[in-house]
Amino acid sequence: MFIKLFHTFLTFLLFSFVGTDKDTKIQQEFQGKAYYFSKSKMELGAWGARMSEAQKKQIQERLKNRLEKTYILAFNKSESLFYEEEKVQAISGATDSWGSNFTRGKQYKNVNENRLVQEQEFYGKKFLVKDQLQPIEWKMESESKQIGNYLCFKATAVVPTQELTWFNFSWGDLNQDENQEIQLTAIEAWYTLQIPIQQGPAEYWGLPGLILEVSAGNTTMLCSQLTLNPSEVVEIKMPEKGKEINKLDYNQTIKSKMLEMRNNRGRGRG
Repeated sequence: MFIKLFHTFLTFLLFSFVGTDKDTKIQQEFQGKAYYFSKSKMELGAWGARMSEAQKKQIQERLKNRLEKTYILAFNKSESLFYEEEKVQAISGATDSWGSNFTRGKQYKNVNENRLVQEQEFYGKKFLVKDQLQPIEWKMESESKQIGNYLCFKATAVVPTQELTWFNFSWGDLNQDENQEIQLTAIEAWYTLQIPIQQGPAEYWGLPGLILEVSAGNTTMLCSQLTLNPSEVVEIKMPEKGKEINKLDYNQTIKSKMLEMRNNRGRGRG
């Protein structure tokens, strides 16, 4: 309770030391772009236990473009657009065509309207996933730290793993029992009251300040560059192309397609 009151007091101070109407307008019209470096650790499980360190390193290098990414979050007070930064892929002799079917598409969030819109593509078919934002029950912690020029506060939460990775699939997902216990993922986020908007990268939102760092499972996203209130208006355009579908139906559609592919592959071998 004390921590929540302390954060509320800090937010009040941020808006109290404003002298002119012009300054007030600037304070209220937060917009900008945040660049996040995302790094994931590869879990090889029992298979990895039989591999040498050199073999593990070789696989990590081949999949580096999947484990390390840069994302951009364009934002204002109520809306955001989160997408992967386009870059020229180095020719390494390695391909990840399977993984490319489960990469995150452009994601639009509107915190005022509790709305999520996300582009997804599966083997050439385009989907437009529309749903509500994933609710996150944040616990405000007492720790703080500096990220760049911003004082950040820690918050934690626990959410169903599926809600964070709903766009990603593996063959193992086809063998899961519907009555299986729901897997949970612990989240650690760091947000700044100096940018008092409820936005953040990926599925993360709902804190009293912009999220600059978040760790969940084997992935960490860290803001490495931030442009705040540029002279030009930051364009945030909601995705519009693709078959409209909600997250649950999208999940079932892709699983059904994967099951069909597996069965066809089995008949081909027979």
